[in-house]
This record gives sequence, C-alpha cells and structure tokens, in this order.
Amino acid sequence: MSSLGPFVGKTVTIITSDGRTLTGQLLGHDQTTNLILSSTIERIFSPPDSDEPSQEVEHGLYLIRGDNVAVCGLVDEDIENGIDWTAVKAYPLGSMKHS
Repeated sequence: MSSLGPFVGKTVTIITSDGRTLTGQLLGHDQTTNLILSSTIERIFSPPDSDEPSQEVEHGLYLIRGDNVAVCGLVDEDIENGIDWTAVKAYPLGSMKHS
C-alpha cells in the first residue's frame, strides 16, 4: 500500500478484507498498514430488496490490523454529510480470498 501520511488527520473510508465498511478520522498508521481511527462509524447496508433501513454503528476509537485493510480512501466530507446513509441499499461485499 502506498504511503498514508497525507491522509492522517483526514476522514477516510476503509473496506476490510471481510467486507465491512468503516469511516473515521485517520489518527495514525505504521509500516504494516495498521490503522488508528477516531469517531469511527461502521455502515451496515441492507440489501435492495429489504424494507429494513441500513444501519450506522458508532465505534469511536478503532484499531484495524493492516492485513485486514483491503481499501483505504479519502472522503469528501461535503458529499458525505449530504447523504442519508440509512436510505442507501447495497448487497454485502464478499470477503477476500488469499491464494
């Protein structure tokens, strides 16, 4: 993974190797991509054919082992704040397979 230095102090979204989606402020990282997030929210999306709303679970301070990080991306906070995440529907992501 490339250097995450420019992302420190900014809001990022992480997709983990087991398909979870976490958003929070990146406080720090190390050479093995272990991540420290604050104000972390996990988004659990309901499938499109469900009447249930999607969920946001607050985790606060959160540590993610580097080998569980599949994707780390910078968040545009203006767009992020304008989305009603409970109305977003999506099929779950599958987990990563290592060979």
